[in-house]
Amino acid sequence: MLLPSSYPAPGEIARLTARMLLEIKAVHFNAETPFTLASGLPSPTYIDCRKLISHPRIRGTLMDFMAGTVLREAGFEAFTNIAGGETAGIPFAAMVAERLGLPMTYVRKKPKGYGRNARIEGVMGEGDRVLLVEDLATDGGSKLSFVEAIRATGATCAHTAVVFFYDIFPGAREALAEQGISLHALCTWWDVLAEARAQGAFDAATLAEVESFLTAPRAWQEARKG
Repeated sequence: MLLPSSYPAPGEIARLTARMLLEIKAVHFNAETPFTLASGLPSPTYIDCRKLISHPRIRGTLMDFMAGTVLREAGFEAFTNIAGGETAGIPFAAMVAERLGLPMTYVRKKPKGYGRNARIEGVMGEGDRVLLVEDLATDGGSKLSFVEAIRATGATCAHTAVVFFYDIFPGAREALAEQGISLHALCTWWDVLAEARAQGAFDAATLAEVESFLTAPRAWQEARKG
């Protein structure tokens, strides 16, 4: 078990996380040729948190940050099981579980269709208090499906932790809270935008367009879709 011995303030965690994401080029801004999201809608921003697993010093620091954040915000004895969401959450869940000295499981997006037809892999059951770990959260929708599968085992799941939270879609935290789920995130698009400005990582016009999107994402997408 390897517990972090000190905990930077949340604001410093957010700034450093944003800096690391920029350093490994996990952050992409392109206002002229927007990215197409899974929803089919355009966006001038894209983030690839999966790149973190290939950078040992950064991934180790961020997992220390995540472990410290959930201990501080949820409690030091809040959990008995760490679950990763398929697939991006699995390596992060394993690293957090190692730090907290807890069992690790993972949750499939859907039953695998053969054998036990399970959605939960590993040992989880009645009385377990589960932390769901993923790489990021957009509007929180995918978390609800994972939590439903966790709760179907008889376990409880009242917390989810992510490296990155969009924090631009109204009602995302509230939708999770209505289902009894607290969201813990290391940084958001606003933190990344502030650090990108501080570093001069992108030109002023691109940053201005990104800010326009972050301020009113649905309106920005509606004006540019098709």
